[in-house]
Amino acid sequence: MNFLSIFVAVPLLMLLGLWLVKGQNGIRAVMVAGSTILLIAAAVLTVMFLQERAVNDAEMLFTASFDWIKPLHIKYSVGVDGISVAMLLLSAVIVFTGTFVSWDMNKEYFLWFTLLSAGVFGFFISIDMFTMFMFYEVALIPMYLLIGVWGTGKKEYAAMKLTLMLMGGSAFLMCGIFGIFYGAGGETMNIVDIANQTNGAHAIPVEVQHIWFPLTFAGFGVLGALFPFHTWSPDGHASAPTAVSMLHAGVLMKLGGYGCFRIAMYLMPQGAQDLGWIFLILTGISVVYGAFSACVQTDLKYINAYSSVSHCGLVLFGILMVNQVAATGAVIQMLSHGLTTALFFALIGMIYGRTHTRDIREMSGLMRIMPFLAVCYVIAGLANLGLPGFSGFVAEMTIFVGAFEHADTFHRFLTIAGCTSIVITAVYILRLVGKVLYGTATNEHHLHLTDARWEERFAVICLIFCIAALGTAPLWVSNMIGTGVAPIVDHISSFATNASFNPFF
Repeated sequence: MNFLSIFVAVPLLMLLGLWLVKGQNGIRAVMVAGSTILLIAAAVLTVMFLQERAVNDAEMLFTASFDWIKPLHIKYSVGVDGISVAMLLLSAVIVFTGTFVSWDMNKEYFLWFTLLSAGVFGFFISIDMFTMFMFYEVALIPMYLLIGVWGTGKKEYAAMKLTLMLMGGSAFLMCGIFGIFYGAGGETMNIVDIANQTNGAHAIPVEVQHIWFPLTFAGFGVLGALFPFHTWSPDGHASAPTAVSMLHAGVLMKLGGYGCFRIAMYLMPQGAQDLGWIFLILTGISVVYGAFSACVQTDLKYINAYSSVSHCGLVLFGILMVNQVAATGAVIQMLSHGLTTALFFALIGMIYGRTHTRDIREMSGLMRIMPFLAVCYVIAGLANLGLPGFSGFVAEMTIFVGAFEHADTFHRFLTIAGCTSIVITAVYILRLVGKVLYGTATNEHHLHLTDARWEERFAVICLIFCIAALGTAPLWVSNMIGTGVAPIVDHISSFATNASFNPFF
């Protein structure tokens, strides 16, 4: 068995184990063992990839393929580059810490949580478009039940809204995938093979790219909270259980940016050059709009959800700049936002579990009552606003420096507008910290609350360690990601001089 298939096989074995075990201790044992194996496998893969990349310049490493649905040219094809290795490592960290955050949840919850994890891991190792789409759907379907059954607030409404909007995006994706397949000659769904034949006999015609590029980008963009298709995200995050919010915002939304870059832009480079400016405007709006919207929220989860709209907008903003620096920054932003927002949602869930409210108007003085959680919340806030020493600073500065490499007024205006989100983020983070954590407790019930338990402390410390490590020693991650970004950016950029319609480039 190919080593990459471990990332699908382990979650499937976890599902079997969960089905067979009885009692809370058995459920915990299966989840801890499985998530630990996934984390170790991701770390081992990272080391193996770095060693192999030093002597092998192939675009994808550790590839394997066998026929699945032969008449339709659908294969189970797997392989990784620097981008997908980074995403697998992020996913493993979130699943591992999410297990401890969900320590008291029941068997059914963990079954759906594990199935969602299987879809995420399968998506990142796939290099066949149809197989990737299948895992994409496997990751989305459990969200309905996880929110609708175990969520809070208007959970039925949030679950239905999320499902309908993401299924709508999936319809766009299905059309786009088959459009790419038949436009490229209808002989393969392998992403690398289609990209390599772009200038050959089976090159996708420009007029075909103009049809399927916007559909495919928008389809993935829905999951990446692209304006104006972002409205499912705040409601979904606000109602989801804590670990589901962690996995959803931390990993699942990254499928959107990853798919936009890997499929929409890479396989339809002329379409990306000709029509990318439209989505660049929309992502610029997402960045600023999301930050402003977070400023006026009073619910802790809604604040973080709109913050996610802004920071996920930066991911799409970076890849649409189509240069090495900005695209590398966009992938680092995926890692940074995944870790930071997972930490935020974990802390919010812990605070809500004790105070039974997420309304910041009903909380104050929590620093004295639960100092560990409060200090960690301050750290999460500083990381979110891009303080040097944390991952957010590295990611955002890399994106903006790369974006400013474009000398035209259009790109520089959007870059400057995007930079304002840093100041806006500081406004709502500092306001939130001052309101909730400092001052005098006004609710007598809050005076008797307890601080974090051991499993909660362990999960939070793991996330903070990863955020600080990425912020203080980002070079090896940046170099690894750069090896995956470079071929894609070079491929797209090679079509810049042939753009048939682009009023700004």
